Amino acid sequence: MSLTADQTVEALRAAGEPTRLRILSLLAGEELSVMELGRVLEQSQPRVSRHLKLMADAGLIERFPDGARVFYRVSHELLARRLIDTVLDLLDDGEGEADHGRLEAVRDERATAAAAYFEQVAPSWDHIRSLYVSETAVESAIERAAGPGPFERVVDLGTGSGRMLTLLGKKAKMSIGLDLSQNMLNIARANVVKAGLEKVELRHGDIFATRLPAGSADLVLVHQVLHYLADPGAAVAEAARLVSPGGKLLIVDFAPHDLERLREEHQHRRLGFADDEIGRWLAEAGLDASASIALPPDTAGLTVTIWTATRPAVASRAPALRNLA
Repeated sequence: MSLTADQTVEALRAAGEPTRLRILSLLAGEELSVMELGRVLEQSQPRVSRHLKLMADAGLIERFPDGARVFYRVSHELLARRLIDTVLDLLDDGEGEADHGRLEAVRDERATAAAAYFEQVAPSWDHIRSLYVSETAVESAIERAAGPGPFERVVDLGTGSGRMLTLLGKKAKMSIGLDLSQNMLNIARANVVKAGLEKVELRHGDIFATRLPAGSADLVLVHQVLHYLADPGAAVAEAARLVSPGGKLLIVDFAPHDLERLREEHQHRRLGFADDEIGRWLAEAGLDASASIALPPDTAGLTVTIWTATRPAVASRAPALRNLA
């Protein structure tokens, strides 16, 4: 499949302007809001929005509303992405250096706010997680979705207080929990000891770059993490990379909602995820998704969704489960 001459010309016209090339370079790294792009480009939001509309109409980027905000990302269509990559490869490496420096400042602000929040709420984290839906119902559904085990190795990304490890750790020969908050990891260590789990390793680690071997776990969990992230699709790809042949990935997060206050009060970046968005990320990562499980609250509040996907099995799994050191 290829683009027609008219489609190619339209796409090149949409990209062929300095500010729009700068935007494409920024969006090639992560999804960003109009407000964030305006700060990085040092231009007004209406002006940035006009550029974004032209590129969205040409199919170069995708627009998706999230509550009261609108985010943009590079198109997931292969042909559009090939064209974008080709154009960006032609640019001088130093051309967007100032933009990426300002973007790094925006990321640092996000990271600082998130770190301060998690350090502050770490002692009461499990209580906060249960504010919007029955945690008992969610955990029962997680256990059913995970299956009876036993598991060779469980990896919990963004482990927080370690609740998923204590919930499923007794079914695993070994478990690993990663988190960026040392305060959270300290609480997770105490909870793991209290639960009597011995073969659990807790590491300071980044969900986008876990440094764990591919195919090294037959159960990977991403529990109530994606809505904090600037690039949840990249986190799903990294989580999927860890799933061994025949293994399973469980993602637990909120369905789309409109509680804008969660952005300021609890550092939520995304207000939930739709099935088709998560499903596309799973498919792109080579996993076979099952039907999602929706768990609405008893009263007004947030619906929790569980997405499950497996990696197709191969003849032998032994090489995938070697030492993680």
